[in-house]
Amino acid sequence: MTLLLVALTAFVGSHFLLSHPLRAPLVARLGNGGFVLVYSLVAFATLGWAVAAWKATPVDLWWVAPAWAWPIAAVVMLLATILFVGSVATPNPALMGMPAPDGAPRGVQRITRHPMMWAFALWAGVHGGLAGSSRTVALASAIAILALVGARLQDGKKRAQVGPAWAAHEAATSFVPFGRGFAHGLPMPGWVALIGGIVLLLAATWLHPLAGGPNLWALAG
Repeated sequence: MTLLLVALTAFVGSHFLLSHPLRAPLVARLGNGGFVLVYSLVAFATLGWAVAAWKATPVDLWWVAPAWAWPIAAVVMLLATILFVGSVATPNPALMGMPAPDGAPRGVQRITRHPMMWAFALWAGVHGGLAGSSRTVALASAIAILALVGARLQDGKKRAQVGPAWAAHEAATSFVPFGRGFAHGLPMPGWVALIGGIVLLLAATWLHPLAGGPNLWALAG
């Protein structure tokens, strides 16, 4: 467990360091392509270390998820997959390197301006809550912290870089999903995100046993 916590700290800490204080000096020295290469190598190396440490950590259950938690988790995971598909199907101004927002929010940005990060955070919450083991809670917590704290830090960088256009985007969107309520109608994600999210959830459910998870179809039956 100690090794897992060290690996997770390296995974999260390296992301924050490379994304924020070290990004500008490394880009100046290596160029954008060189920085992306270094960032990717460090990310994959620390993630691989964390996954290996997770697999090597014995399972010690803190709790067993009740039966009523599974259908709730399915709904939350559907929202996560919709947000994820929508974040890659529609230009996402919250991501680094993307142009400033032009006009009203589109697609899943009407739900949250950080759809990809919230997809990861929701995935982490569901898996940490259902697994109930210390190793999975640690892994899920690290992913949730990386996603949500990273999204907050990204807001600050975008505010400084983009200026008034980002301030207008922040005013028109919500950090928390559905945080603006339904004052301007139902915040639909769009058909591509909706159908793609359903397909992704079904595929992930089918492939779940191959990743070491339980057979969700058997649990549902």
